Amino acid sequence: MRVIAGKAKRMPLKTIPGLSTRPTTDRIKETLFNMMQDYVYGSRFLDLFSGSGAIGIEALSRGAAEAVFVENNRQAVECIKANLSFTKLEKHGRVISGDVFYALTRLEAEAPFSIIFMDPPYDHLWEKRVLETLAVSCIVDRDTLIIVEASLETDFSYLEDLGYEVIRRKEYKTNVHMFLRRIPKEEIQR
Repeated sequence: MRVIAGKAKRMPLKTIPGLSTRPTTDRIKETLFNMMQDYVYGSRFLDLFSGSGAIGIEALSRGAAEAVFVENNRQAVECIKANLSFTKLEKHGRVISGDVFYALTRLEAEAPFSIIFMDPPYDHLWEKRVLETLAVSCIVDRDTLIIVEASLETDFSYLEDLGYEVIRRKEYKTNVHMFLRRIPKEEIQR
């Protein structure tokens, strides 16, 4: 695994051994960033369920102003810190070690994020729980792009009920990226 483009282009990234994380392949990562290239430069990027930090680090390498990484696996947290240091992007990255919902509560006092990316463990409904939280969160505004990586079998039929619109859906062999925006309440009530 490596950084695809930007300041840290071609730099290899560490991953933790075992099956507790599922690194996004370089090909899928490249496709993902091609689809969101207009949003990354100068953005505040939130990487939930960060794993090795590869997605947030890619965003920083491509010009994101700041990336916040949220991960509860201690080995993965150390891996993210090592990857940030190795790529010399640590001054623009912040790592929150702990549960995603704890982190979202801590982040409530901050400005909205430009992009929120999440790659939770598949088929455990984590993405639904996070989207329920983000539906009423101050860290999301009408311009925030939310991207969810999930298995192809994941049910997203609840999105409209939570106040989200699907901007794009990109399917791969085994997974999907859902690009979402939160619909402002005043537009839902019309």
